[in-house]
Amino acid sequence: MKGLLNWLFGAKRRSRTISFMIVIISYIVLSLMISTGNLSRLMMSLLVPVCAYIVAALGLNLNVGISGELNLGQAGFMSIGAFTAVILSGIFSANGMNPVLILLICIIAGAVMAALTGWLISVPVLKLQGDYLAIVTLAFGQIIMSLVNNLYAGFDANGLHFAFVTNTIELGEGGKMLISGPMGATGVNTASSFTAGFILILCALFVVYNLIDSRNGRAIMAARDNRIAAESVGISVSKTKTLAFVISSCLAGAAGALYALNYSSFVATKFDFNNSILLLVYVVLGGLGNMSGTIISTALLVILPEMLRFLQSYRMLIYAVVLIVIMLVSNNEWLKVKAEQMKKKLTSKRKGVQ
Repeated sequence: MKGLLNWLFGAKRRSRTISFMIVIISYIVLSLMISTGNLSRLMMSLLVPVCAYIVAALGLNLNVGISGELNLGQAGFMSIGAFTAVILSGIFSANGMNPVLILLICIIAGAVMAALTGWLISVPVLKLQGDYLAIVTLAFGQIIMSLVNNLYAGFDANGLHFAFVTNTIELGEGGKMLISGPMGATGVNTASSFTAGFILILCALFVVYNLIDSRNGRAIMAARDNRIAAESVGISVSKTKTLAFVISSCLAGAAGALYALNYSSFVATKFDFNNSILLLVYVVLGGLGNMSGTIISTALLVILPEMLRFLQSYRMLIYAVVLIVIMLVSNNEWLKVKAEQMKKKLTSKRKGVQ
């Protein structure tokens, strides 16, 4: 037993173990609260969105915290996954497929489509650095939102029908519009669940931590710390950064699919620039490269505005103040020194007890 604990909480695996424990314990506690009726309807309605945002934030942390590239287009990849899921869900639901199987296929398809788009975008984009990269990814996110905002898609016995800008689709008997331009996705057959979100978070953590601890992960961090030195020892910086960018896009697409199939309707503007900034806020407040912190900060900051809704017009003011306070506290050198001293004291006491 002692050997197992040393393995789980050793220096190499401690952060991984803590992240998985946070997710598993939270799931168990929330499931018990749901089964006993102690969780309000408002909180229950937020469970799937929180899971979706956590997965997208973990992907963004891989891109920003581990790879060191500022990506402001994460919401754009979420929208690709979301609307891919809407189209596939409409097709499969018409054929009477099992909702769990539909959700699984939609998440995989959304992740693949977002990853493919991320790979295509990364070829020209990752030649840029710093502010230039941020501006280009921001522009990409806005372009994706504008394209989807003008897209019309319908399904009938003759198959899928698409139109752009103007709705020229004429559906046959029993046909159904899946995407209606500015009105967004309508009549979506919901299939997402809290359990599916929990499993997706575990999968995201597994992918992220295994990449970080792998040879490719070390190459990504070496390229982040010193590009010239990394290239001098034979590391292909472009390949490592592309890998991180594609996996980040993949996780965002999966998160978008989970999010989309939780609502019967939503609009493309849900995945606008503000959403990308919110995801970046979750990552920065949780700590760059800190996956456990990202999980906690995302959950708190998604729930907080809804918890403050009773304050009406003051809720966003309080939300902004809380963000500022958290940022100041998390970047306070004096508090960091005190926390480090306390950590050393606890470690020394633990060794003394042993």
